[in-house]
Formats: sequence, structure tokens, C-alpha cells
Amino acid sequence: MTSRRTVLGSAVAGATLGALPELAQAAAPAPLRPACNRWQLRNRMESDGAWSAFLRRQDLVWHRLPALWHEGPFLGDGRLGSMVYREPGANSIRFTVQHGEVQDHRPQFGSGWGTCRLPVGHLTLDPAGTITGVDWRLSLWNAELTGTVTTDKGTITLSAFIHDGILGARATAGGNERVRWAFRPEEAISPRKISEQPPAGYTANPPWTTRTTGNVEQVLQPLTGGGQTATAYRRTGDVLLLSVAHSFPSDSRAAAVSLKKIQDAASYAALRQRHTRWWHGFYRKSFVSFPDQRLQSFHWIQLYKVASASREGGPVMATSGPWLEPTPWPAVWWNLNVQLEYWLIHGSNHLELDSLASTLRQSQEQLTANVPAAYRPDSAGVGRSSDMFANRGVGSPGSGAEVGDLTWALHNVWLSYRHSMDETLLRDTVFPLLRRAINYYLHFLTPDSDGKLHLPKTLSPEYPVTPPRDTNYDLALIRWGCMTLLEAAELLGVDDPLKPRWQEVQARLVPYPVDANGFMIGAETPYAQSHRHYSHLLMVYPLYLVNWEQPQSRELIEKSVEHWQALTGAHRGYSYTGAASLYAMMGRGDTALTYLRKFFDPASRFPCRANTHYTEAGPVIETPLSASQSLHDMLCQSWGGVVRVFPALPSSWAHVTLHDFRTQGAFLVSAVREGGVTRFVRVKSLAGEPLRLRHGLPAGVRPTVLLDDGTPARVEDVGEGTLSIELPKGREVLVYRGECPDLVIAPVESEPDRPWGLP
Repeated sequence: MTSRRTVLGSAVAGATLGALPELAQAAAPAPLRPACNRWQLRNRMESDGAWSAFLRRQDLVWHRLPALWHEGPFLGDGRLGSMVYREPGANSIRFTVQHGEVQDHRPQFGSGWGTCRLPVGHLTLDPAGTITGVDWRLSLWNAELTGTVTTDKGTITLSAFIHDGILGARATAGGNERVRWAFRPEEAISPRKISEQPPAGYTANPPWTTRTTGNVEQVLQPLTGGGQTATAYRRTGDVLLLSVAHSFPSDSRAAAVSLKKIQDAASYAALRQRHTRWWHGFYRKSFVSFPDQRLQSFHWIQLYKVASASREGGPVMATSGPWLEPTPWPAVWWNLNVQLEYWLIHGSNHLELDSLASTLRQSQEQLTANVPAAYRPDSAGVGRSSDMFANRGVGSPGSGAEVGDLTWALHNVWLSYRHSMDETLLRDTVFPLLRRAINYYLHFLTPDSDGKLHLPKTLSPEYPVTPPRDTNYDLALIRWGCMTLLEAAELLGVDDPLKPRWQEVQARLVPYPVDANGFMIGAETPYAQSHRHYSHLLMVYPLYLVNWEQPQSRELIEKSVEHWQALTGAHRGYSYTGAASLYAMMGRGDTALTYLRKFFDPASRFPCRANTHYTEAGPVIETPLSASQSLHDMLCQSWGGVVRVFPALPSSWAHVTLHDFRTQGAFLVSAVREGGVTRFVRVKSLAGEPLRLRHGLPAGVRPTVLLDDGTPARVEDVGEGTLSIELPKGREVLVYRGECPDLVIAPVESEPDRPWGLP
């Protein structure tokens, strides 16, 4: 396959060696060669036209009317969400109207019923004639649904988007058709009703009421536990605008907010202009292209999806994001789902989507209240599932409770810190909350006759057998937590009185229980039955405490992963994406791709769906998003203080472009691979952190390493293809071998493949 990359300009003559003077003197003299003098990347993805053309090839399309939520288009702005599909049992089209902040407020009934997400309602577009076909496109570039609905009486031309809390739709009739919209409220009861009856003592929320103010219609939903949901909508000509607001504890504020939102709304054209401006800026923050069109399209759809589902300061993503459907999981799940939902925002350079970090920062009092009263002076935690405010108690070690979920969520926030090097995030969120989360464990660690510290009975998330002690899920989190607290205290200049205790735990914590098959669930508890979670392997991924660069650990890692995957009965979609990321850590790109493809295989029990969403007993948004992280793990990794470029590419990916991929240390990495060979790597430092770069360039001649003014960078070769490069904040460095390569950022060619949707 040949590259479509177009060469712009030629190499500028010059010569340099990217090494320290003493290294250059020690090496054999090398002939002068053309070099990059005052080099600069030529980015062919700078114009609107280039982005529009590229993303159009990634769009979802429909030539059949979707019948289910996981077949249809989806829209969102991090709070308000809509999915589009046939109204069940009717000749009409449903636009769901759901909102990530709409929930019940009766914690005495638990997260499944008492603080669950609540349905709002849906719009229906009801044509006069019988629907005979659709021709729809979900434009990623514009984050907009456009197309036509054909009936036996004519056509309806349609467009829709969601921006800043407003669903805007324009529908125009042709022939003998007409446009009829109706808003249909839904009962404010937990979607969990599909799987069980309400708990004892539960009473239904009151019925909704309606009112009209001028040309704005409203549906007002009071709640038994306090609060209100209000939906306001207005139709003017061929345009419909709709907004949803939720208030608590106020039982009237939502009505005023939603009404004002519609009354003050700009014109459809002005709203659309603001909307597209936001999205066009969003996509430009990073670029990835690789020669697998189906997977490439999937990846760009996940970026659209996560930006539709989450924004910093907004609600933390529930298992279904802002798109609520019948489900037994109408809440936020903290024992894997939340963590997997947010990983891809780091590498894709979209930290502005991190509603997990902002939720934890804003919920510190609630996280403290979640632990038993005796431990609240110095501890915090969260139970398996909660509402958007993290309101869910956590049990105690020794009781068999699931204890480590807050600590794992804080690993995500630590990653946001490491990718941004934002000291405020470290000081105000990571350090105080992680200190409390680890303190909760410290109350229960006890020494035994072996001199080691042991943890009493805790649950490895959702594994059916609870170890009597020393559950690997928790041991891994305790080790990571103490190590991170020590590092954070040093970075912040904090002389914490608990430092000796954290050091003691690091030195004396019991080793991970293992057996002939690898890592166990915990002491006296082997991994003996199929399990979808990989929580017992957390020390390997994503914590990397035990990793492939430790030769003594490789056999243990490999047999643990193989044994986990060998027992297949309970595996789900994220079992495949997790395995892909684990094999990517090993540098086995072909194996990683093989496991990832299982998620897309229709023969799998739980495959990716037509619109790239995913369902088990209900919608679960984390798995497709984690599949994009598996792709990231193939393209670029940055754990352990080393930035690794193209560490696990499949052999079939001869051409790859990576641009402004964000790594730990707050670096932006750009790299191009052509004909199976990495041509160059460019790194920009946003924080001035030490750079260790495993560049992936061909072995042999020492690489040239130039700063952005064309002068040689100070470099030390630390072995195994890794360079330590002195790179000040705000500066860039270019690494290449041989003659100066064509420094072009552009899409690579891939064979056409069917688009996502119902083409």
C-alpha cells in the first residue's frame, strides 16, 4: 500500500549531530548529511476543508430506519442527550430527551432506585404518510444529524444538534408531507424496573403537569424526595428548540431555568454557528490516522461520543452516559465503568472533558460521609454505585466489602495530573482525597507472624468468591496509593506526618498472592472461574506496578493474562479491550489487534453495536471508549517515566500518523510511520518535565536530535532505544535518522470499508 501523504517542500540543507559533545567525540566520525535547519512540521490538517473531508469519511450513515437505540444516531453536549430511532410500534421517529443531571433524591433506597438517573421523555416526529426509507448522516465534523425521511406522501428534510443545553431540530416537509412534533413525557421511575420490583416502602414520584408561557410549552415533574425536572420547548416555523433543567433541593427553579433558556435562545442559525465552532476547535487538538478504515472511523466516533457525554464541571458519566434507556444500571458505577470511560481523554489531548476529576473535587464532603462515622476524621470512600454526587456508603475491610473503588478512580485523576502537570489538580484533588482513601485501608492493615502487613476480607469487584484476606485488587491499589502519596508530598513540598507509615506499607505489605496460573484473586482464592473483570490484574494494567520491562515479571504476567482469557464463559466486551491493552504493554501489536477485533466480531456474545454503542443487560458506555484506549496503547504509551512511540503497532499498519498525542509529563507527540519504518518523532514540552523518549526509529545510525531552532539538543542515550533529552518548557524537539525526512502531518491511505450505522 502506498502512502497518500503529499510532500510539501524539500529538506533544508545543513548538518548536526543530536548528542552531547562528549558522546559525539566518542563516536566514529560520520559524514555530513542534509539536516533539518529551523525545522517545522507541515500540517495538512489545518484547514476546515481538510478536516471536513477527513471526518466525512468517518461519519455514520443510515439507509435503513434504526429500530433500536444502539442502531441510531446520537447527539449530546455532556448533559443533554438524544438518540434517534423508530418509535416502537408506531410510524414515527423518536428523539429521546434525557439529561445527565436528572435523578431521584431518596438515598435510603440505594443508587438503583433512590438516587438513580430518571427518564425525562422523548420527542416524536410523526409524518402524515408511511415511512418507506431514510437517508441520514451523522456528521462528526459538525456534530449534526442531517438527511431525509421518505414516506408514501413525500419527504421530510431533517437536521438536528445539541448545544449548550438546547436540542435544536429543523424539519421541512416536501410533497404532500407535513411536519408534526410531539413531546411525550416518561414516568419518573427508575429504569431498573425492567429487572426488579421497587424496594419496600418506595412510593412513586407524582405525575407531571404542563403549562404554557407565551409560545413555550413546559412539562414539570415534581419529585417525592425533593427537586424538580422541567422540560421547555418551542416550535417556530420549521424549527423546534427544547431544553431540560433539573433542580434540587428547589422544587421550582428548574421550571424558571428551562423557560428562560428557550425564551432567550438565539436563532437556529446562530446556535448552529456556535455549536460547529466548538466542535471544529475540539477536533483540532489532536490527530490520528492508521490504515484500518473501520477501526479508524470507530476511533473518531468515540472521540465524538465522549465529548457528547462529558464536559469538565458536568455530571460524571453514568453507565449509559447522558442517553438513558431501560437498564438495571441507571447510576454511576465505580468499580471499572467510570475508570474505563475516561482513559481516552488523556492521549487524545481532551482534558477539558474530565468530569470525573471535577466531580471528585466537588464531592469531597460526600466521599468523607460515605465511610462509617468512626473513620470520617481522616478517611473517604465510595460504594460500588452512586448518583452523580458520589452518594453511596462503602463497607469496611473485614466485612467482605468492595473497598478500593475510590482509589482506582483517583488513579484516573492522577493520570489527568500527569498528562497536564497541573499542580492545582494534584494539591486540591489528588493528594487530599488519595490520602483519605489510603487512610481508610491503613486502619485495617495488621501484621502477622510473617512480619508482613495483611488486609482482612475484601471483595475483588464482582468476583463470586471473596478471599479471606489479601485481595489483589486492594493490594495493588494500596501499593500504588502509598507510592503516589510519597511522590505527591515531595512534589508539593509537604512534610506529611504519615510519610513514615506510607514507607512502612511499601516495605512490609504482603506480596501479591500467586499460584501456578499467575495472579490469584486473593489469598487462598485462585482465579478459578470465568470473570469479565480484570481487577485481579490491576497491578499490571493500568497501574504498571508489575510490567513487561521487569524481566523477572514477564512469565508471571503472561501466564496470568493467558489464564484469565482461557476461561471465557463470563467474558464481555471490555474483557477483550483489556486483553488488547495488556498485550500492547508487552509490545505484541498483532496479538493486541486480534483481541480487540473480538469486540467487533458479530459472532461474539457481546459485540460492538451498529452505532458503536454497546449493551449487555442495558447500555454500558465504557467498553467502546476503552477500545479507543486500546488503540492508544498500540500507538503511544507513557508509563514509568518513558514516552514510547509506536510501541505495539500491528504488522499490517505500515503507515501511521500521530499528531499532538498527549502523554504523561505533559508532552505533545507527533510521529509518522511510512512503509513500516518510523520516519520522525517530534515532541513538544508543555511543562518542562524530564523527557525520556523511546523513539522507535530504525536501529543503526545514531539519531539526529534537534531543537526547534535547528540547534542540537542535549541528549543522553540510556539504552534500549531510549534517549534522555533536555527539553525546556514550550520548546520542541525533532528526532530522526539519516537525511531530513518530509515533516508532513497528513492522513494515511486505507482501504474503503462500510461505515458505521446502517449503511
